[in-house]
Amino acid sequence: MALADSACNLAQLNIAAMKEPADSPAMAEFMANIDRINALAEAAPGFVWRLAGDPPENPFGPSTLVNLSVWRDIGTLSDFVHKSAHIEIMRRRREWFTRLPVATTVLWWVPAGHAPTVQEAASRLQLLRERGPTAEAFSFSTHFAPSIASVRMGY
Repeated sequence: MALADSACNLAQLNIAAMKEPADSPAMAEFMANIDRINALAEAAPGFVWRLAGDPPENPFGPSTLVNLSVWRDIGTLSDFVHKSAHIEIMRRRREWFTRLPVATTVLWWVPAGHAPTVQEAASRLQLLRERGPTAEAFSFSTHFAPSIASVRMGY
């Protein structure tokens, strides 16, 4: 059963394994842009919520940055990621981050008003890595419309 768009939002997690410690000179330019890019996201159409600051518990380890946010839908998130100044940073990501052989971004539907935890997001990323794209954990290239089953998984 499909849900009305207003009944749910799109959650996204992306992680990045730093090549150097966050306070190193090699990471300085990236770190100097975090506040600017976060402000850009918060002002973007469709933005709902983001995890501010470092997660209280990082299941990916201390050298991995965690970005967790909620958006109105996949279109507004995609516009921010691919059509805003965010793309300038993405084009340079190999300067700062190690390419991982597994998925580092996952998308999933959440009930409107829900702010996912890092642990919830980590379980969705693991689901994507184990099963590939499904209605419960998917990617930009293979995404699904929200359904009652996909939105309620884990609640």
